[in-house]
Amino acid sequence: MQKTGQLEKTTDREFQEHENKFKTDTSAQTRVGETIDNFYGDSSEAAIASNSYKRAVEELDEIAIRELDTPYRSTVLEPVGRFCSYFTEINNTLAKRHKKLLDYDAARTKVRKLAEKPSDDPSKLIRAEKECDEAKQIFKAYNDSLNKELPEIVDLRIPYLDPCFEAMVRLQLRFHESGYDKLGGVQRYFSDSVRDDYANGQLDNQVETALQEMRELAICGLP
Repeated sequence: MQKTGQLEKTTDREFQEHENKFKTDTSAQTRVGETIDNFYGDSSEAAIASNSYKRAVEELDEIAIRELDTPYRSTVLEPVGRFCSYFTEINNTLAKRHKKLLDYDAARTKVRKLAEKPSDDPSKLIRAEKECDEAKQIFKAYNDSLNKELPEIVDLRIPYLDPCFEAMVRLQLRFHESGYDKLGGVQRYFSDSVRDDYANGQLDNQVETALQEMRELAICGLP
């Protein structure tokens, strides 16, 4: 107990300790509340910037669907898809050529064996030679066709696909230019210091520092 003038003042250290902790906690919670309000409040600087960013992304999405999706499909996806679809037909033809080659080789082998060791039935060799000629003609038709068309398809890939790739690059350029234009408009809602930090690369460093501090929190290591 302390004397104050004519009054004796009671000192309760335990109470003072609790009161001080309460005041400290109240101050901290108030700052947290103010920070949250500044960040999420509709009229806060961060909220205005966030809403502007949201609108910019939505507009960019609309532009992509309205102006880029159809041209991309008609100049890139569909032509490349058609070109690739030819590969299935060509591979089927290659498989048929291989089978006809086996048939032709088998027919030639049969003729050779009958010629080396004649059969009691002379007509067998005649039939075998006829079958061999037919197998040869069928194989030759596939072989000649592929010998003509395969080089054409290989040579066609450049004049056919180059315009597709050029269209793809142009569409991507248009998309990124639209994105730069739309997202660039968000910058005016940031303070001068934030824009300067971004231009100098300091903002990235600040973000990385904050992320590293979050990674080091004990709660991040919980299973």
